[in-house]
Amino acid sequence: MTRVYALVNQKGGVGKTTTVINLGAYLAEAGQRVLLVDLDPQANATACLGIDHDQVDAGTYDALIGRANANDILLYNPNLKLSLLPSSPALAGAQIELVDVENREGLLRLALDPLREHFNYILIDCPPSLGLLTINGLLAATSGVIIPVQCEYLALEGLTQLMQTLKRVRKGLYPSLKIRGLVLTMYDSRTNLSQDVVREVRTHFGDEVFETVVPRSVRLAEAPSHGVPISAYDPSSSGASAYRGLAEELMQGDRVKAPVAVAGVGG
Repeated sequence: MTRVYALVNQKGGVGKTTTVINLGAYLAEAGQRVLLVDLDPQANATACLGIDHDQVDAGTYDALIGRANANDILLYNPNLKLSLLPSSPALAGAQIELVDVENREGLLRLALDPLREHFNYILIDCPPSLGLLTINGLLAATSGVIIPVQCEYLALEGLTQLMQTLKRVRKGLYPSLKIRGLVLTMYDSRTNLSQDVVREVRTHFGDEVFETVVPRSVRLAEAPSHGVPISAYDPSSSGASAYRGLAEELMQGDRVKAPVAVAGVGG
């Protein structure tokens, strides 16, 4: 069974792309076949893997509009054992260009369907907004959404707005959309504020919050500039330990085991 998760938060700077890249890297390290989908016009996930989006000939936008088969434009990193559907410059205008397209909210799900048999996990990095691209990500997330929550006060206000959006999507487009879990990020144990946010989120969302808490980490912030996840940049760091733990927690909750390697897409 393929797990397809959208990582979403309309607030920028909460560690969403960092979570996509590093969670994906540790899932791959555990033997899972992983596809990362960069649905953000800013192309941060693409850049974090050392790829210049200006050099991408075809990417998520081309798959959305049917100009290219997603299977044919995937990029594969053999060292990390990660596949990527990259962002491209054309994605920036997609929210306007797709407005009049039939089934515009379900285009990504349609594009990804043929890939499901080749991957154990598909992680979608949604843009920091609640527009059409994010709605596409939500409708494609057949296994649920993962919500990174920064351990700061304003993050709680943004979380309320996001929950309202998810409720509207359930009501109007995708009744079975569910929350897989909230990930607390950028935690600083030295501050009362971080501790208060953790307590508040756990009080309101209970078991929906992952036990793993990702600390604020200089090494996590440095890794993208080297074009690699923390597992390759500094595997002994606290950030690496956190994302390794998050991957293990996710797999345990999904009740999956490391699969036997097989030839296929992205290999």
